Amino acid sequence: MRAIRRFTVRPVLPPALAALGTLAGNLRWCWHPPTQDVFAAVDSELWESTGRDPVRLLGAVDPARLEALAADQAFLDLLGGAAADLERYLNGDSWFQKQAEAPRSIAYFSPEFGITAVLPQYSGGLGILAGDHLKAASDLGVPLVGVGLLYKHGYFTQSLSREGWQQETYPVLDPDELPLSLLHEEDGSRALVTLTLAGGEELVARIWVAHVGRVPLLLLDTDVEQNPDHFRAVTDRLYGGNSEHRLRQELLLGIGGVRALRAWSRITGAPEPEVFHTNEGHAGFLGIERIRELSVAGSGPELDFDTALEVSRGSTVFTTHTPVPAGIDRFPRELVEQYFAGASPVPGVPVDRVLALGTEDYEGGDPGVFNMAVMGFRLAQRANGVSQLHGHVSREMFNGLWPAFDEAEVPITSITNGVHGPTWVGREVFELAEAHGADGGADDADSFWATVDKIPGPEIWATKRVLRQRLIEDARRRLTDSWTRRGASPAELGWIDSVLDPDVLTIGFARRVPSYKRLTLMLSDPERLKSLLLHPERPVQLVIAGKAHPADDGGKKLIQEIVRFADDPEVRHRIVFLPNYDIGMAQPLYPGCDVWLNNPLRPYEACGTSGMKAALNGGLNLSILDGWWDEWFDGSNGWAIPSADGLEDPDRRDDLEATALYDLIENEVATRFYDVGEDGAPGRWLEMVRHTLKSLGPRVLATRMVRDYVRQLYTPAAVTGRKLNADYKGAAQLSQWKHRVREGWSGVRVEHVESSGVGDAPEIGTLLSVRAFVSLGDLSPEDVEVQLVHGVTDSEDQLVSSQSEALTLAESYQGGRHRFDGSVTLARSGAFGYTVRVVPRHDLLASAAELGVVALPA
Repeated sequence: MRAIRRFTVRPVLPPALAALGTLAGNLRWCWHPPTQDVFAAVDSELWESTGRDPVRLLGAVDPARLEALAADQAFLDLLGGAAADLERYLNGDSWFQKQAEAPRSIAYFSPEFGITAVLPQYSGGLGILAGDHLKAASDLGVPLVGVGLLYKHGYFTQSLSREGWQQETYPVLDPDELPLSLLHEEDGSRALVTLTLAGGEELVARIWVAHVGRVPLLLLDTDVEQNPDHFRAVTDRLYGGNSEHRLRQELLLGIGGVRALRAWSRITGAPEPEVFHTNEGHAGFLGIERIRELSVAGSGPELDFDTALEVSRGSTVFTTHTPVPAGIDRFPRELVEQYFAGASPVPGVPVDRVLALGTEDYEGGDPGVFNMAVMGFRLAQRANGVSQLHGHVSREMFNGLWPAFDEAEVPITSITNGVHGPTWVGREVFELAEAHGADGGADDADSFWATVDKIPGPEIWATKRVLRQRLIEDARRRLTDSWTRRGASPAELGWIDSVLDPDVLTIGFARRVPSYKRLTLMLSDPERLKSLLLHPERPVQLVIAGKAHPADDGGKKLIQEIVRFADDPEVRHRIVFLPNYDIGMAQPLYPGCDVWLNNPLRPYEACGTSGMKAALNGGLNLSILDGWWDEWFDGSNGWAIPSADGLEDPDRRDDLEATALYDLIENEVATRFYDVGEDGAPGRWLEMVRHTLKSLGPRVLATRMVRDYVRQLYTPAAVTGRKLNADYKGAAQLSQWKHRVREGWSGVRVEHVESSGVGDAPEIGTLLSVRAFVSLGDLSPEDVEVQLVHGVTDSEDQLVSSQSEALTLAESYQGGRHRFDGSVTLARSGAFGYTVRVVPRHDLLASAAELGVVALPA
């Protein structure tokens, strides 16, 4: 019999236990083991059976148990200590308080947030990165506010058919059973945001709030009674539906997200954000809404569009995460026009200006599509990729937006991703370090690296075995559940009790399953793989997990190939595929692995943070030099799989790289792992572990990443924003200056260049002097910078690794002609070349390439 209505009855806690509700309501518990201990003490069996979910635990615990706990002084002391610790955490001094000129508040927009398994609002790396960004910002006291969507079904739950084919289910999530609270107006009514969509219908969303330590996360939800069914479904699934469905989601995230922020500030008194950060292009429409606020009558100061654009973009940061064009959201231009013409979510903003922001009006672009990443770059003065290599790839991908500049000068910088140590590092690792002098109460982990060399090798080795054993127990439980779902009876599953071995070299591989990540590269030679798994003296075992997108049958086929291989009775005790990869699975997986495997097609891995999590747990990376590993591999902190870059035959490339992978495992990885000394520990292996922790530990932390964002992007954006926003004169002047420079740039020419000082045989230390005669037309010398660009030249006289020096105005003539002089000392031998160029110059430009124009000698 089906219920006609469903709701959640919340427990009434005895007054003495009120702090349990406070602890459950702040997601800091998910990275703070002492708080988890409090919930485990409530009812340990229930804590495990509810998936370690405090909200579900408190909703399921027997009231008699709560009354008993209220009279248990030992428990009350434990609870009081955790509550006091949370209070100190939320209100104590922080790193951010010491930062000069830093923004008062930063809004961080993302389509997904991976914070805890009990709040399943993520699909993969983008969401996990966003969750770690919020947690690290909280630890550092950075005044961040997260903005996203609340999906009724999350992403999906993965299981396997008997044949090993991925199957998806979409359980309904009840927000009342999640660690969330509704935002209410002062009169007690629900705070709502509305958008007018095509046809004049209004889309309504309520605002849920999750507290991630010190950071509030606002999540918009359209499953409200005011909406018709087709609008209630807008926030149904993450990355589901057709193009129009995705467009509606992204309109809600960007435009509705800004309106939710305004409601949050109005209701709570929190400061309005000074900086807006869009994590990938999905939230790009936030810039359009900010322009509406500034330019449309009745909304604000009523600036013209171009001035409002400068105000908005000057305080906006855009992070691109994909190294492949297929990973970018691109909508039919006609569809976007349909939503912004007539009844528009941003009434008063000209539809042609909106369309122009996303058009691919460059060589190789498609004028029939609206590109969200292109709009992201045009609406943000500062942009970055997520590793040094990815920054290079991104500058190449989007060079068309700045065609007058070489790739190296495209204004896309890099901030390499990081991971949140307290979330991903095994508890025993922290306890081991603290036992040898590390400061467990610090907001960062600097003291941990100092203890690495103090810990005896056998203690490290014993700790890794404990972590390996925990992974094995978790894997066996998940494997039993998976085979039961696949139709096996308990009588068939006795073999699972001997799956995996805590004394065998354990390699982990877990990630999304697009083709470029090459899940099945390890299967290139099945017999060779079997020989590695079953080696009589140096066996290897593999723990594999990953989800394919529901619409990606190619990815599902790759999973099926792995599953069928792992089903083979000959090897199934040495290789497992665990379905439904999520945070709950990842947390024992990373600490329990000795080696983390990553073998993407280079350079398609933007960053790849899973290997960072393994490294923090004393795991060694075995990876293609892609993403972060290309940047930080030093020859002693793991192994680099040679890649056959440039080979046109993809099958041949896979064969070569798979062979290199097998050779490394057999001849280097396994050999070193099993080379055990008299103390029972593999000394040479532990040398690499120590070096990994010391060389990578400080770099891979999300606290390092967030500090980089604050110093390199957030603070400069806040400073620019203040200059533009003070009375809007700065923005108006910048807009007018840009218009004047663009209009007058056709008159800018480098007419003649003279040099002296080098003679016929210049040597190191020679001073090269240059005179450049430049015509600026209607522009003035203050509008430009004339640069001497110099560096090594290749065989085609192209400058390589060039540097630029500003030349000085020496003389002005009639007709807008000027002479600029300068010099450079020849500091290295070899081929040398130089040229002169003219670029726009203004104090409020973040890059000389910002306007996309340059003048070079004819």
